Amino acid sequence: MLNMSTIVYVPRDSSALSVGAEKVASAISQEAAKRGMAVTIVRNGSRGLYWLETMVEVATDKGRVAYGPVKAADVSGLFEANFLNTEAASAKAHPLNLGLTEELAWLKQQQRLTFARVGITDPVSLEDYLAHDGYQGLKNALALSAADIVKTVTDSGLRGRGGAAFPTGIKWNTVLGCAADQKYIVCNADEGDSGTYSDRMIMENDPYVLIEGMTIAGIAVGATQGYIYLRSEYPHALAVLNEAIAKAEQAGYLGDKILGLPYGFNLEVRRAAGAYVCGEETSLLESLEGKRGLVRFKPPLPAIEGLFGKPTVVNNVISLATVPIILHKGAQYYADYGMGRSRGTLPIQLAGNIKQGGLVELAFGITLRELLYDYGGGSASGRPIKAVQVGGPLGAFLPESQFDTPLDYEAFSAIWAVLGHGGIVAFDDTVDMAKMARYAFEFCAIESCGKCTPCRIGSTRGVEVMDKIIAGTDRVKNIKLVRDLSDTMLNGSLCALGGMTPYPVLSAINHFPEDFNINDATV
Repeated sequence: MLNMSTIVYVPRDSSALSVGAEKVASAISQEAAKRGMAVTIVRNGSRGLYWLETMVEVATDKGRVAYGPVKAADVSGLFEANFLNTEAASAKAHPLNLGLTEELAWLKQQQRLTFARVGITDPVSLEDYLAHDGYQGLKNALALSAADIVKTVTDSGLRGRGGAAFPTGIKWNTVLGCAADQKYIVCNADEGDSGTYSDRMIMENDPYVLIEGMTIAGIAVGATQGYIYLRSEYPHALAVLNEAIAKAEQAGYLGDKILGLPYGFNLEVRRAAGAYVCGEETSLLESLEGKRGLVRFKPPLPAIEGLFGKPTVVNNVISLATVPIILHKGAQYYADYGMGRSRGTLPIQLAGNIKQGGLVELAFGITLRELLYDYGGGSASGRPIKAVQVGGPLGAFLPESQFDTPLDYEAFSAIWAVLGHGGIVAFDDTVDMAKMARYAFEFCAIESCGKCTPCRIGSTRGVEVMDKIIAGTDRVKNIKLVRDLSDTMLNGSLCALGGMTPYPVLSAINHFPEDFNINDATV
């Protein structure tokens, strides 16, 4: 017998919306009303199994039962199969029935720490957040000294998840040690790397964990103002963040006196300028100040002279969203995950020519091969995976011979690659790596802020030389020229945009010489 009102979860995540989640929710509501059935629809976040969206879940005493991928046209058939009564034989036999959500192998084998609530809670419900261990980290932090908070983060081994992998605790300690009348916490939410969406998922699907993390950071270093520099292409995240911030303020978790204590922290969302280079922290600060997003010379470091010349912590979304669980569970709890100097977990985003694209959170140490085949299911086309690009458009292309490399910052550095933001884009054997190398130069030329010559001119010349190579003009001579040009960009560029463009270019030449019609990759 059904409860008086059955709870049905339908994601509000923008990726789910893009494949019809809003229509599915509406169809369920209308069909239930037509049949006189009481249904409460909760708009949760996505679980990250994007090939199964829209994934509808029905709450039961045994846990949630999932159905997917559900289209609006499937809804009447689900009701005919009595899908709300998940124990019914007809419901179990329905082809869209996936069983208990928590028992799905793809999800069950993950180690979700930062993403512990994503897909489970109503993103904008503060009550839901609190019921799932929300603000436990902040409460623990309020009982510690600023130095002890910073030490906890340092001891956890947390490193920046935005790409540079700089130890978070060291950055915080620098800001803590600066004397200033004003300090800032800036969240870099300008997620622009190809194949990445973990920041968006946190902001849309668990915004309070980011707010809590930024608040803890503010208390730790003595900052009273925070800004979320949000990618302009994320309108859903903007709406969710603003709603969550308003509710946090009303409940006393933000404002001049947090929970009535003498700690103040205020938070605002600022939309980004739409330029890829503004993901670089100093360019971001320029943009946040209302200027053109040009890269600053360093020193001084932003931790000493950052936003408006004041000491500033600049961390990315995942770094800050991970802080609450560290303060809640302890530094050692987090550090027990991972390998070597890569501690904790990494939200990995599978994209490109992959059968099962989605968000996988696992401890450092899993291999690319395991991710591509055990989680990704191989290529979507069914053809062999020829290459993967890890770390966004500036990441190296890795061949099949390197698929057994564990996800670890140092292991990737040893093969001249980067983990970056954890995005993995797969390509099957139809890809032309010469064209991919050309695209890397073209991307840099388009996105360069123009401040330094190696990046501004080097990328443009790179496109021209790649066109000659692709056309078959003096291949050996021009490949040597590309190598020389890459060396100049690598060592002479002001920031990582120009400095890392050689990674995809040279890795394509080194690992896939056949696509450049050369026999010797050392040319």
